[in-house]
Amino acid sequence: MATVLEGLESEETAATAEDAARPAVEAVDSRPGAPFLLAGNQLNLDIRPGGCHRLQYLCSQQPPELLRVEFLRLSTHEDPGLLVDTLARVPWSLLRLRSLVLKGGQSRGALGACLHGTLTALPAGLSDLACLAHLDLSFNRLKTLPTCILELRKLDALLLSHNCLSELPEALGALPTLTFLSVRHNCLERLPTTLGSLSTLQRLDLSENLLDTIPSEIGDLSSLIELNLASNRLQNLPASLAGLRSLQILVLHSNLLTSVPTGLAHLPLITRLDLRDNQLRDLPAELLEAPFVRLQGNPLGEASPAPLSPPDISPSPEMPRLFLTSDLDSFLVTPHGCSVTLACGVRLQFPAGATATPITIHYRLWLPEPHLVSLGPHDFLLSGVLELQPHGVAFQQDVSLWLLFVPPRVRRCREVVVRTRSDNNWNDLETHLEEEAPKRLWARCQVPHFSWFLVVLRPVSNTCLLPPEGALLCSSGHPGVKVTFPSGATEEPRQVSMQVVHMAGLELRALLEEAEASVSPLLCLSQSGPPSFLQPVTVQLPLPPGVTGFGLDRSHLHLLHRTPSAATWDDITAQVALELTHLYARFQVTHFSWYWLWYTTKTCVGGLARKAWERLRLHRVNLIALQRRRDPEQVLLQCLPRNKVDATLSRLLDRYHGPEPSDTVEMFEGEKFFAAFERGIDVDADRPDCVDGRICFVFYSHLKNVKEVYITTTLDREAQAVRGQVSFYRGSLPMEVPQEAEAARQRKGTDALWMATLPIKLPVRLERRELTGDIVPG
Repeated sequence: MATVLEGLESEETAATAEDAARPAVEAVDSRPGAPFLLAGNQLNLDIRPGGCHRLQYLCSQQPPELLRVEFLRLSTHEDPGLLVDTLARVPWSLLRLRSLVLKGGQSRGALGACLHGTLTALPAGLSDLACLAHLDLSFNRLKTLPTCILELRKLDALLLSHNCLSELPEALGALPTLTFLSVRHNCLERLPTTLGSLSTLQRLDLSENLLDTIPSEIGDLSSLIELNLASNRLQNLPASLAGLRSLQILVLHSNLLTSVPTGLAHLPLITRLDLRDNQLRDLPAELLEAPFVRLQGNPLGEASPAPLSPPDISPSPEMPRLFLTSDLDSFLVTPHGCSVTLACGVRLQFPAGATATPITIHYRLWLPEPHLVSLGPHDFLLSGVLELQPHGVAFQQDVSLWLLFVPPRVRRCREVVVRTRSDNNWNDLETHLEEEAPKRLWARCQVPHFSWFLVVLRPVSNTCLLPPEGALLCSSGHPGVKVTFPSGATEEPRQVSMQVVHMAGLELRALLEEAEASVSPLLCLSQSGPPSFLQPVTVQLPLPPGVTGFGLDRSHLHLLHRTPSAATWDDITAQVALELTHLYARFQVTHFSWYWLWYTTKTCVGGLARKAWERLRLHRVNLIALQRRRDPEQVLLQCLPRNKVDATLSRLLDRYHGPEPSDTVEMFEGEKFFAAFERGIDVDADRPDCVDGRICFVFYSHLKNVKEVYITTTLDREAQAVRGQVSFYRGSLPMEVPQEAEAARQRKGTDALWMATLPIKLPVRLERRELTGDIVPG
């Protein structure tokens, strides 16, 4: 029975806060003097706007019915300051409060997605809610867990899903009565070890985070019934999970698991073990045969990749070992074989019998240039270019080659490969990684002949030999991406490959200026043989994040297609039959290309996709120009990724000084650019990389992109300093960038080529002893 609180607008004795609240209350009522409903012991203020003003007014009036309130719902789509001020009054007015729901998500974007509330913190006074057992803070903007929560000794359920939490405090384990904890869809990278102290916890949801390990203490949760760890980065699990004797449901789908503890098969109460879409290749028979286990989307039965191991090129005792110094660029290989370490760090091992007669091998390490480097649209260069001669001479046994490379910053869903040139074509060799020390990695491969070699980071490539009987090809980088080949799709066996590229949704939404826009991973399919298949091939792509097949607006869903030879993306939604499930879209094709699912309210999606594809491949960088403190004529020029600028400057500024870095500019992998000294300053030496007085660079995001040059001037430095400058200009774009991007720059004229100008000052010329601080005896 609802209790009616009449006359909220007629009080004449309200305090100043009440007077401020009254207009807001009146503004949201549909008619003057509308009654406010308090349903039993529940107060719901999350349905209509103005909930904070209403609660402030009630707290100031203190009607008797307010003392009976045990359940409060308040929307967090309010002004942040008003929200915190309102919550600070709750402990004094709602003494019996047992459930507090402070959720965002009531407001929705243009495409129906829930929007986050404004809550970023809680007032410390909420710890005085002695009876509070249920706290829901979902769909907000919390980055750390408010400390007042850790003092709620009777808290039974804590819901923190869809926030921005990167960690949980160790003190969380001190909540003595907690039975339900949900931290779904946050940014957790680790868990506190004290989590195992929550002896009363029955349900734990940690799905959709960034966890790559689980503490072994989680096995101490003796009361745990349901555990959800789906959609993380887990590669293995602690054996202590087998000690969860109360566990009934364990959800682990969409991770990177390569093994699971055998003991999970013997949990006495387990009814569901979800291991779908992992990297499981082999499982104990107890799990394979258990009726409660779900295993779809795993590469069961496929061969395991070679494990990461330290480099071992130990030759046999009779095999010669050669260590070349920097002044040597060749060495002799005999039929007895040898082990060679080049001055640049490259290692080679020639087994006995690799050559029938003695042969002289020449080597050279080239700086990466576009004509020596072949990169795909989403590849990154990790090394210089090694040339071994003579080219094309076939060895009777494969030669082992170890190349040092720059460890990539992010390797998830990507792989490191050695790329070589053969018969004017670039091919990727089977590559194994070997670790000698932290941050010192080798790429090892077997080579049948010599040519050019370089190390590349590429999206994970999955390949199979397609027989006429048909096959299923799954992506190891994204298990939800699959291609099904029916029987009769080909007459002769052919090689088919797929690559999946994850796209940055945040940058895409900023580019489109549409908060709810979303895209699927980008799928590239290729094959050898005839361009078309004899039977339609079924492709499965995951729907864009935040979109489900049963609730989407089909008019906003677009399937885009791009052929490798074209620069345009075509909307082919009307040409295919899209079959939608809750999480996936399936369609049929007869030839291979690039495919991309978009969910957006925009029109002309093909043109937007082309721009987005180009934009998402750009790197944001800053340019620096520093002069050596003890020798101002020595200048360091460098192009740095934006997130590395501060750390690099902190290392350099004790030896160099100069202006602040340039504003952020955007560059493609492999793009040329130039540094030109101007206003009386010139380069002081003939250099192979100096053309028409400009220093040439090629930008590669994982390499250093740094050069030191000496400068001079024709102006008189005896009387006054020379104030010049260095300007950076764009050069040619790499071949894999569509011609439209370069044409767009050309249309903008000369201004489109200029990137930045930084000041350079040559001080008044001093005697050398004054400049270096040397003291000449009198």
